[in-house]
Amino acid sequence: MRRKIPSSASLQAFDAAARHGSFARAAEELSLTEGAISRQIARLEALLNGKLFDRMGSRVKLNPVGTRYAHHVRETLDRLERDTQYIMGMPEGSQSLDIAVLPTFSCRWLIPRLNSFNAVSPDITLNIAARTDPFILPGSGFDAVIHFEHSAWAGMRMQFLFEENLMPVCHPALITKNNVNQLLNELPRIHRRQNPDAWHHYAVESGIRLDNPAHGVRYDLHEMAIAAVMARQGVALLPRMYIENELRSGMLVSPWPASNSLSKRFCLVKTTETGINEAALERFESWLLAEINPLTSSA
Repeated sequence: MRRKIPSSASLQAFDAAARHGSFARAAEELSLTEGAISRQIARLEALLNGKLFDRMGSRVKLNPVGTRYAHHVRETLDRLERDTQYIMGMPEGSQSLDIAVLPTFSCRWLIPRLNSFNAVSPDITLNIAARTDPFILPGSGFDAVIHFEHSAWAGMRMQFLFEENLMPVCHPALITKNNVNQLLNELPRIHRRQNPDAWHHYAVESGIRLDNPAHGVRYDLHEMAIAAVMARQGVALLPRMYIENELRSGMLVSPWPASNSLSKRFCLVKTTETGINEAALERFESWLLAEINPLTSSA
């Protein structure tokens, strides 16, 4: 059966008219005549068997159906333009992967290591998008996700990568007394919004008394908490893997024990169906596991 897909000319005319509320201004934008815009809209309405605009003299206004359709058309045209420009910029014979990654992991761990991946796979372009929350992977446009285990990934192919454990970290200038456990109780605590009970669980596990574990500011990302710690604003529970360089250089310190129970399992998540990028994805997965191996071996 032939697909019922409008012509690109009709969609662009409709998008421009919807944005401007005027066939004349749409014609000016697209370097067409007002009559040409009107004819394209008429063809589109005939295909849809319904009106998209209410006519009011020389101006037009989207009706409820047109408003909804305009939203979807705009998304489709924007995505098509992005994909077209991306393909135009790809070297001949190259491959690409679109990976969704947690923001702090991408900035603090993955991206700084990509020179190594580019060296062994120069023909693969790796596009990285930040995603903080789990989502439905099939149909998302992503080849894979690096994220923590979650029910949203049920039925997907999952490769375990590492276990993220948290440790209290602060700027060395805040270590002002020898009794570091007492100091931990006195320092301002920094929380991640997604894990509001972390300090309470840490106090129970470590046996360190915290008078009000829930007190303190809250941030969405580990990256934000790291920035606050670097600015001497308090102490945060952070994954060691994100701050290895700062700990090694002495820019940050952790005189308290790390937590064993505050942890999340991170995985590379792939759909159950193999796609055209499967070979490239396998090469990325092999490289990723090789890079993570020293991390899991030292844990």
